[in-house]
Amino acid sequence: MDFKNIEYFEDRVVLKGTKNFNIKQTFECGQCFRWKRQENGNYIGVALGKVIELEQNDDEITLYNTNKEDFNNIWIDYFDLKRDYSSIKEELSKDELLKKAVEYGYGIRILKQEPFEILISFIISARNSIPVISKTINKISEKWGTKIAYKGKEYYTFPAVEDFHKATLDEIKDTGASFRSKYILDTVDKVYSCNNLLKDIKDIKDLNDNQNELLKYNLLKICDMNDDDCHKALQEFMGVGAKVSDCIMLFSMRKYSAFPVDVWVKRAMEHFYLAPDVSLNKIRVFGREKFGELSGFAQQYLFYYARENNIKL
Repeated sequence: MDFKNIEYFEDRVVLKGTKNFNIKQTFECGQCFRWKRQENGNYIGVALGKVIELEQNDDEITLYNTNKEDFNNIWIDYFDLKRDYSSIKEELSKDELLKKAVEYGYGIRILKQEPFEILISFIISARNSIPVISKTINKISEKWGTKIAYKGKEYYTFPAVEDFHKATLDEIKDTGASFRSKYILDTVDKVYSCNNLLKDIKDIKDLNDNQNELLKYNLLKICDMNDDDCHKALQEFMGVGAKVSDCIMLFSMRKYSAFPVDVWVKRAMEHFYLAPDVSLNKIRVFGREKFGELSGFAQQYLFYYARENNIKL
């Protein structure tokens, strides 16, 4: 555990002696879109059907609006608190070039988010800015999610596929999803139809070709695949390319060999390792070969360092 001890209260949980966990770095390293910094420096987020608030004072982190049961059943896994990030950072820091980025983003943890939400969120992320992505996801949640009250304000869960399936193309466009709306509609339809088929299925041998085709959109099965097969399977969804597939794998499916390459990672890799004008795919292959099973962690340190320092070539 990356904390020394823990105190439980009716409405909060306090982690004392935490290490390798900085809430600003974790929520602002490009992996999530539903955490918002408050005026007092706390962060309030909606995740896994809950609203939760985090406060950090040095090595003490308080989780508000939760309790012992939810912490042990939900948040310890969501925040990846059982993982020893010291050993990960020690291994990655053997690379003298990467060491600088690791030290800069010392408190980043990779969240374990809900796969359907992250699938839709990163389809929205394609050629888009983080503020616009967050705004679109919030509008989708307000329209088809469930309302939760906290501190006199209204928050909304990300919709279950059964609720989101009620959306029309025009309604999705109204959330600001733009050209991605058709990708979202198609993806929701495929996940919904696959889920319904799985409920009714009695014998896989009795399925017709169309039904067999639907089974490849089974997110639980995709989660259980090895990393390379998972990467390919996710690209069967409309609007999911190599980079978006890597993001979904890394941020919701615990596939840590994933190495998403966006403009910031491209700049970081070219800044630290490569000559300019290298293709995104070549950078991805280079990163995975260099960092192996720790590629996803390396990617987060590189992304955060590059963006925060506004690295330019």
